[in-house]
Amino acid sequence: MIRIVGYSKDKKWRTDLTLEQVSSSTELAWYWVDFDQPSVEESKLLSTHFKFHPLAIEDCYHLLQRPKMDHYDDTNFLILHAFNGSKTAADEVNMFIGPRFLVTFHHGQSQGIESARTKLLQNTKPGLHGHLCAAYLVMDKLVDEYFPVVQELEEMLIDMDLSNGTITGDGAITDIFSIRSRLLRLRKTIIPMRDLLYRLVNSDRIEGLGHYLAFYRDIHDHLLKLSEMLDNCREMTADLRDSYISYNSNRMNTIMKTLTVITTIFMPLTFLAGIYGMNFHVMPELEWRWGYFVVLGFMLLVALSMFAWFNKKGWFK
Repeated sequence: MIRIVGYSKDKKWRTDLTLEQVSSSTELAWYWVDFDQPSVEESKLLSTHFKFHPLAIEDCYHLLQRPKMDHYDDTNFLILHAFNGSKTAADEVNMFIGPRFLVTFHHGQSQGIESARTKLLQNTKPGLHGHLCAAYLVMDKLVDEYFPVVQELEEMLIDMDLSNGTITGDGAITDIFSIRSRLLRLRKTIIPMRDLLYRLVNSDRIEGLGHYLAFYRDIHDHLLKLSEMLDNCREMTADLRDSYISYNSNRMNTIMKTLTVITTIFMPLTFLAGIYGMNFHVMPELEWRWGYFVVLGFMLLVALSMFAWFNKKGWFK
């Protein structure tokens, strides 16, 4: 589906335009063409109608490209990433910025573009109706969708960190590594987007960008904040992982200490039982009437004495 928004020189919105009209019209100040989940025939218009560079068109067809910006003659090509909902799998949004037009191309439905389109048509501020303003609104809405995804992971880590200061569940380490994996996928989108915006605000290849420079810098600031949040989350996952490993090491040491104490107590008892279990015919005490009870009492005395001594040494603390 192709949707077109035009802004005429007499400051009126046009939403009933066709590609032929925007190409031949002299009344339009600028226009925005959105290829929303285009068909094969509609996708071919990138080359047949707009005549964009073949390399840029190839990037539109091959998913998923790294966020980047390329310059082709009088057209600037940008690859952006979008998160729809709370998932961490990115969708690609391609953008062509020309002298008086904006073209967006995306294979999946984009909530950010829908929001940008709505906000653009409701915008009443004078001087903020250019195609660079539309491009800013698209980028701004796409970046705004990053925050709920990162904040969700941040809250999960905080909840885990506040759970009595320790991570004790059997599935805790699995959750930690799952969150870390999602953070790495987010990093593959947010860091390149941050670098892209840095290049954009410092570029002199896009005519008229200076008028909207403050707006694009604001997006760059948002991406810097997101980068810091990602770094903090990664540090939290590392701390939680170390806490989990330390807790399990201490728990294992406690178990081994308990088993060692039990084994040590039973060593002399096993020694005595082994001696009196030998099948020699001539052994002292074998024919003694009270020998069995004396040996059991002696073994009990040895066990209690060793237990008391270990307790005094603090082995059970």
